[in-house]
Formats: sequence, C-alpha cells, structure tokens
Amino acid sequence: MSSNSKKNRPGAVRKKSRGTAVGSGGQGRQALEGRGPTPKAEDRPYHPAGKAKLAKERLDAARKRHGGGADQRSAQRTPRKKSDDTELVTGRNAVLEALRTKIPASTLYVAAKVEMDDRMREILGIAVGRGVPVLEVMRQELDRMTTRDTVHQGVALKVPAYEYAHPIDLLDRVEKSGGLPLLVALDGITDPRNLGAIIRSVAAFGGQGVIVPQRRSVGGNSAAWKTSAGAAARVPVAMASNLTHTLKALKERGVFVVGLDGDGDVTLPGLELADRPIVLVVGSEGKGLSRLVTETCDAVVSIPISAATESLNAGIAASVTLYEISKLRAQR
Repeated sequence: MSSNSKKNRPGAVRKKSRGTAVGSGGQGRQALEGRGPTPKAEDRPYHPAGKAKLAKERLDAARKRHGGGADQRSAQRTPRKKSDDTELVTGRNAVLEALRTKIPASTLYVAAKVEMDDRMREILGIAVGRGVPVLEVMRQELDRMTTRDTVHQGVALKVPAYEYAHPIDLLDRVEKSGGLPLLVALDGITDPRNLGAIIRSVAAFGGQGVIVPQRRSVGGNSAAWKTSAGAAARVPVAMASNLTHTLKALKERGVFVVGLDGDGDVTLPGLELADRPIVLVVGSEGKGLSRLVTETCDAVVSIPISAATESLNAGIAASVTLYEISKLRAQR
C-alpha cells in the first residue's frame, strides 16, 4: 500500500504540535471568587428589612415636607411612661383588711349587681370615707383584670406594689417594741398560696414578720394577699438578697436559727429553744432546706407524723410549728 493511502485511511489521527498553552486571561476568576459579600438585609430592597427601611425613609421624608421633623426628634427624646406599678388585691377578706390598715389604695372595683353582705358594706363604707374612687364594672371585666385562678368575689382593690422591709430593720422593730422575736424565713418556696398561709399563721400565733429571699422565691403578690386573708396588711415581709448571709447576721444579733425539715434531728414537741429569739426557716415541700441554710441552722426540727403520710405541706408544717412555739412560750 502506498504512503498516500496510509495518510487518508479511515481512523487515522494526525498529531500536530500546539505550541505554548494560552491562559484564560482571568476570565474565570470572577466565577471562582463568587459575587462578593452578601448585602445587609436592610440594603436588599426585596427583603422585609429592606422594605421597612424604605418605608421609614419615605415616612421621614414626608414628615420633613410637612415640618414634622422637629416634633419627631423631640418625641424620640421624651422618655417612655413607666408601666403602672400597682397590684390588685382580690377577695372580700383581703380587700377589707387592706382598707382597715389604711394601705394607700387608688381604686376600688366592684362587680355590677354584686351580692351585698356585711363585709361588702364595710368595704364600701371605708372606701367612700377615705375618698377612694369606687368603679362599678361588669363581672366579665373583673375576670379579665384578675388572674385566671383568682376568685375575686366581686371586688378588687388597686394598691401600690408591695414594699419589702429589710430583715435587720424588721428585727430592730421587734426589739424596740419589747417583743420576743419570732420570725419565719422561706427557703425555696415558690407557691404564693404557701406564702399567704404562712403569713396568716404568723399573724395568728404571735410572729412579727416573714423573710423571703430575693431569688427563687415567691414574693408578696396579689395571690399571697388573697391566701393570707388580709394578714399581709399587718405582717411585714422582708426581702433578703442572700438568705444564708441574712441568717448569719441574725445569729450575730442573738437570734437562734431553727430549720424545719422532715429529716431533722430534734422533734418539735417540747422544743427547748421556744422561749428564745427565733427565726424559723421553712423549706420547700419537695427539696426541703438547702445545704447552706441547713449548715447555718442552730437546730433542725422535724414534726412527728404518721408513717402513712410522706410529708406535710410547707404552709401546714409552719402553722403546726408556730402553734407549738406559741403554746410553749405561754406555758413558760
């Protein structure tokens, strides 16, 4: 076969030299680098933040056209009005006791067509005599104003937010009056109904005040007012920034710290410390006293109960203990 036939045969590939390879000249660099940093949301006109920015700019421009720019700047400098720092005391006993103790109330709300009894008549008489505005509202409106689990009994009293005393000032007040200190401190109690029940027991058995920690504890809110049946108006509640430090400060003043716990090593009947200055510390029903508080106590007292009962509610346990201390003090 001739050389020409070899060159032209099917499938034959003739290789040629391409010489020096030529680069892309940077044409693909932008594809590798991407489109650059993503714009801020407010700089993207299709984004909700961008639309809000454009709307604000249009509104500011309209205000300037109508001479409202200065007013707008002035409004921005004006501080916001503080929220209404008040609480509602609900229930006839609580409201009546609050009015009797002359707590500075601002408004008395009475449900329309409320059933009148001796307490309601006295409530209205005191309120009118003191010049407290009385507003008649529909019962549905009173339901809306109060919390869902509150039984307002057709009456509510708006009062300032609860003002707490200082624990040491509370002790000073008791000693100045010549009384034998009997205070109750709460450790980890978060149910306002327990606080209300304890306040009521303190008032019933000669105690002079209650101490609550600033953190992880219930405060003197409207639910505590309700449960205490108004005793919160007569029994001061102090707040401790650190309960353990407060208990140690009370110990330095000669007050004995008595803890109340189901695993206490001292039984309640015949408590030897009953005739001494006492601060009774009540722990939560579930966890009891905290470790640091237990270590601070001079004695940890337990209440003998039936083996069939696991534990007592914190409010009931405090009430039983306060009754026993009151009885022993009367005997001595």
